[in-house]
Amino acid sequence: MTARLALLLLALATPALVQPARSQPQVISTPDSPAAIGPYSQALRVGNTLYLAGQIALDPATNQMISDRSIEAETRRVLDNLKAVVEAAGFRMSDIVTTTVFMADLNEFARMNAVYATYFPTNPPARATVQAGRLPRDAKVEIVGIAAR
Repeated sequence: MTARLALLLLALATPALVQPARSQPQVISTPDSPAAIGPYSQALRVGNTLYLAGQIALDPATNQMISDRSIEAETRRVLDNLKAVVEAAGFRMSDIVTTTVFMADLNEFARMNAVYATYFPTNPPARATVQAGRLPRDAKVEIVGIAAR
C-alpha cells in the first residue's frame, strides 16, 4: 500500500518537475514611441513573445495627438509607434503574428487598410478589426499586437 501511494504521488508530481520555468516578463520602453498614458507598459516580452500595448496616433516627442487627423495619417503614426517598440525589443514588424485594430468608424476601413498593408507587404499577421466607438483622445484608430519568434 505504501509503495502504491508513493508511486501515485510521484506520478502526480512528475508534470510539475518537467515543466520549464516561466520566463519573467521584461518591460520594453523606448522614447521613440509615446510614453504610456495610463498604468501600462509599451510592451512586455516574455520569452520569445512580445505583447504590444495599444497605440494611438500620439507624437512621441510631445505625447499629443498628431495634427493631421486623417485616418491615413493616424494609421501611419500608430504603426510607426508600434514599429519603434517592436524594434526596441529586438523584433521586426515581420515577427508580428496578430493585431487587433480598433476603429472609431468602420466606414474608414478601406483607407486604414491601404496604409496598414504597406507595413506588412508579405505574410501579414492575423487580424481582427472592430468598430469600438470612442477611443482614447478621440483617436480614429488604435492597434494592439503580439509578436513572436
